Amino acid sequence: MRGETGFVTIGDAEIEIERRGSGQPLLLLPSEDMLEGEALFVDTLARAFEVIIPAPPGFGASNRPDWITAPDDIAYLYLSLLDRLALEAVTVIGCSLGGWIAAELATKNDTRLSRLVLVDPYGIKPGGPSERDIADIWQLSPQRVAALKWREPPKAALDTAAESDAALAQKARNLESFARFCWEPYMHNPKLAHRLGRIGVPTLMVWGEDDGIVAPAYGEAYRALIPGATLRVIPAAGHYPHLERPDAFLAAIGKFLGTPQLAAGTGDAA
Repeated sequence: MRGETGFVTIGDAEIEIERRGSGQPLLLLPSEDMLEGEALFVDTLARAFEVIIPAPPGFGASNRPDWITAPDDIAYLYLSLLDRLALEAVTVIGCSLGGWIAAELATKNDTRLSRLVLVDPYGIKPGGPSERDIADIWQLSPQRVAALKWREPPKAALDTAAESDAALAQKARNLESFARFCWEPYMHNPKLAHRLGRIGVPTLMVWGEDDGIVAPAYGEAYRALIPGATLRVIPAAGHYPHLERPDAFLAAIGKFLGTPQLAAGTGDAA
């Protein structure tokens, strides 16, 4: 199920927005692979919420102004988006890169937020300079990255022969923007760890037990920096537990969001 898609202009940024369902607003910040728009769990969320999915600058059909160089900048842009859309009591779910952006946003101003769910986010570096906290995806083959991200890599993740030139160009643009925002410092903001204590809304962190990009221990270090946050680890899932095990993911977040009906799941096998 696809919703209504349009654009919101904020300054020189044109942000592609999809809106799906009805109810209290839920801002879904997608991962760097932008797979959430086609995911079954989103349709389930849309039965309880109005799900709003913005494509970050440089992803999807959103433009990428030169001044936006890091997730920190995108967080400010999204705060303006919440103002522009006049959203209140917003649930925010951020996945991977989207989780990093969500964390940055909440440290700046969480007055429009009601709850925060962070799914295997990047953004901090708990270890020392010589410790590898986050897999170096830029130095690895696509096959190896897929093996680290997924417990069972889907064939579609590697089968580019069946994709159109337009789809491949879009993937390349998304990857270019991801590198632009996260290359240096590598996949983290050195200041974020010192700001996470500012988050004042209930926060749930969800992690895939078999995440080979950022392990559950990274998630626990993240959780410890956010006041009152809890961590749920989903077994038999990698970096994208919301995609690999959508029913387990919905069950994990249902009580936290005050929507236990989510535990009924997607209606399909995980």
